[in-house]
Amino acid sequence: MTPPYAVVDLDGVLADVSARLHHIEGGRKDWAAFFAGIPDDPPHPEGIAIARRLAADHELVYLSGRPEHTRGDTEAWLQRQGAPAALLLLRRDGDRRPARVVKLAILRRLAGERPVAVLVDDDPAVCQTAREAGFEVFEATWSRPQPTLLDAQERLGET
Repeated sequence: MTPPYAVVDLDGVLADVSARLHHIEGGRKDWAAFFAGIPDDPPHPEGIAIARRLAADHELVYLSGRPEHTRGDTEAWLQRQGAPAALLLLRRDGDRRPARVVKLAILRRLAGERPVAVLVDDDPAVCQTAREAGFEVFEATWSRPQPTLLDAQERLGET
């Protein structure tokens, strides 16, 4: 029998991005520097533990609003952290839709293939949108999104 999907976010769930938020604060945003810091993100042990637990009886999918051009750094980071192997789905380069819109579209696509047992995310807007669409959600609370990150995810459509 094919296991259901368990979908896990990266930023704020597995990766602590707080040290690179200064690149996107204020009026002038340095997205290149923000994304260049991906290799240096410390892990959130809680998130890594949940991913490992879910991988035992689900097909794990990492779903992030990070742009596609960050794939190499993101895959290398996941491997260095000992995160379970999984399908990695990233935002298309140039896609500026809010994270809640992008992620819901991907969740619906995945649900068309097989059941999605749970979404693990820290973004309240993503969690609410997924719940309203009928998905089971585990809201990660160990790293509440900072206003800078929420703005990037929802208004700017950058991560």
